[in-house]
Amino acid sequence: MSKKNDTSKIILQGLLWGGAIAVASLNPLFLNRLVPQLVRQAKYKLDRRRKIKAFQRSFYYLRRQNLINFNYQGKQIYISLTKEGRKKAKKYNIDNLRIKKPKKWDGKWRLLIFDIRDKHKIKREALRGKLKELGFYKLQKSVWACPYNFDREVNALRDFFGFGYEEMRVVTASKIENDREIRLFFDIN
Repeated sequence: MSKKNDTSKIILQGLLWGGAIAVASLNPLFLNRLVPQLVRQAKYKLDRRRKIKAFQRSFYYLRRQNLINFNYQGKQIYISLTKEGRKKAKKYNIDNLRIKKPKKWDGKWRLLIFDIRDKHKIKREALRGKLKELGFYKLQKSVWACPYNFDREVNALRDFFGFGYEEMRVVTASKIENDREIRLFFDIN
């Protein structure tokens, strides 16, 4: 991914996590005040002047792409995501999902069960691909197992795909019959 895309990604995710940003400004170069704060959070590996310029260019690039809005109210400028910007930011969050493996397994299996209609076949297949990428074990076509807690991740997937609890359910179980193959998959004794 290019540095420009990295910077845009940081801005979109920051706006998604933090909501709209209000910037008090007396001049049109308000980004000179905002950008250093974002740069510190981003931990970008360029020198300070280049970081600020990169963020300025990215803000204006995102505005031209209709991913963020600038609303002026007196001496305040509000920066927020557009509908398209919100979609793109959520996609970045989905791309970065990882399930944390605890030091010690608690002995419980987490099962994700889903029943998604044929009219959402593309979303269903994308969900299966993401579950495989996250390291889930496929018990059946629509039943996937994992020994680790994944509540945060499954909620992000529900939100991204627009599914509810009717389509996706999580079950926590203390035992799965004949689980030798699953234990080998996750390297659990």
